[in-house]
Amino acid sequence: MAAGTLYTYPENWRAFKAQIAAQYSGARLKVATSAPAFTFGQTNRTPAFLNNFPLGKVPAYQGDDGFCLFESNAIAHYLSNDTLRGATPQAAAQVLQWVSFADSEIIPPASAWVFPTLGIMQFNKQATEQAKEDVKKFLAVLNQHLNTRTFLVGERVTLADITVVCSMLWLYKQVLEPSFRQPYPNVTRWFVTCVNQPQFKAVLGEVKLCEKMAQFDAKKFAEMQPKKETPSKKEKGGKEAGKPQEKKEKKKEEKKEEKKPDPEEEMDDCDAVLAAEPKAKDPFSHLPKSAFVMDEFKRKYSNEDTLTVAIPHFWEHFDREGYSIWYSQYKYPEELTLTFKSCNLITGMFQRLDKLRKNAFASVILFGTNNDSSISGIWVFRGQELAFTLSEDWQIDYESYDWRKLDPDSEECKTMVKEYFAWEGDFKHVGKAFNQGKIFK
Repeated sequence: MAAGTLYTYPENWRAFKAQIAAQYSGARLKVATSAPAFTFGQTNRTPAFLNNFPLGKVPAYQGDDGFCLFESNAIAHYLSNDTLRGATPQAAAQVLQWVSFADSEIIPPASAWVFPTLGIMQFNKQATEQAKEDVKKFLAVLNQHLNTRTFLVGERVTLADITVVCSMLWLYKQVLEPSFRQPYPNVTRWFVTCVNQPQFKAVLGEVKLCEKMAQFDAKKFAEMQPKKETPSKKEKGGKEAGKPQEKKEKKKEEKKEEKKPDPEEEMDDCDAVLAAEPKAKDPFSHLPKSAFVMDEFKRKYSNEDTLTVAIPHFWEHFDREGYSIWYSQYKYPEELTLTFKSCNLITGMFQRLDKLRKNAFASVILFGTNNDSSISGIWVFRGQELAFTLSEDWQIDYESYDWRKLDPDSEECKTMVKEYFAWEGDFKHVGKAFNQGKIFK
């Protein structure tokens, strides 16, 4: 198994490819982003570094055995396992196809559009408009390909998914606002599924999708440019008035000595700064507090008998004003094929709703067998409306289901809660046998 060090600057999306690959493969990877191990702009210009990596670019990888690699795709490939690289010759070729697609079709227009919003590049209206059209083209290709697929190659995450996600990361964070990405739901579903995988999250953290398209900021662009020496203005007011000016100039010089800007370094610093995102507002903050303690019920459900303890506790403490109960049914059962793929639909939805867990509980069940199945479930939400409308991040999957609000005092609701929470019963409304269930808690 590979073991070594990855040299890069913080929040480098190209380095993320190798880091995520290592999370999947189990490769032992140390990441050097700061002194004393590595200082971008200094360490990568030393003779020792250039001896191993002639271009001085990062990311750069050095194995514990002395093996050296530059170029992010090569490093990610080396740190992958056979599943990530493609288990068959055909799958391996398809992985390479999408890696090349990212380099040739995604990165050029993404850079032309996003970099001006980061202050890295001067804005050019014609170039930006062309970039938007090129982005639409590759999104359409991806959307069509993902129409019947969970991942780009095969049924599991591969280097294809890792590479394309990382190449699109800043697009989704900076400019792909809801109206722009709306025609490409399959791409957004896939992207959100990937970034919510534990291996992606370990590297990327929480990825917040853009809510409003970022625009070129001339002030930010000016700040990002290297400062040029300018002659000082003519001094006024005699000898004493000149002293503050001298101090100011001295401070300026000290600052310049401290860090001499380089366009490439400035770009990287910008990436790092903008990666820090503001804390999102709680979508439920407008609702009054409820006496029903959801976490307490979840503990009962997880640790004690469902029929004799958890369900009685639920009905004893359920707040009919503060919470609501909903029945959901997947709209397209005719599209469900193999049962494990159908389960992936449920799991993927749960992963994309991670931030909803605190205020919701659900039991969703797959009924039937391969090529003859259905999905339905019982959901409990805080508030009296469907919670999905409260956040853009929660709206990817819910429109694929029919939703019906249940009356908590009805026998129908009590029976459904009992059967779905316990995963046993007649399920007369379904007409298919229980296959397996998933709990959202």
